[in-house]
Amino acid sequence: MFPCSEGLGAGLVENLKSALVDTRAFEGCESIEVYVDADEPDKVILWEKFATRAHHEAYLAWRVETGLLDMLAPILAEDPKFTYLEDQPGV
Repeated sequence: MFPCSEGLGAGLVENLKSALVDTRAFEGCESIEVYVDADEPDKVILWEKFATRAHHEAYLAWRVETGLLDMLAPILAEDPKFTYLEDQPGV
């Protein structure tokens, strides 16, 4: 989740249009979707599916190295939050 400063959620979504082209091409990225909280539009959620957690962690490291997270800092109210989910087949 990317908690944006008040009024800046739409700006983040606009920036993601170009940034996610590289994400989708990154090794291990299977899909990525962008959602905005209907009640709090400055909360932007990326629903990402990577082949493995290691692929996602490599992707995040690359984003840090290339400065994207630093570039987003002025838009964000606080650090992004990442949650890793484990599929529960058969449930």
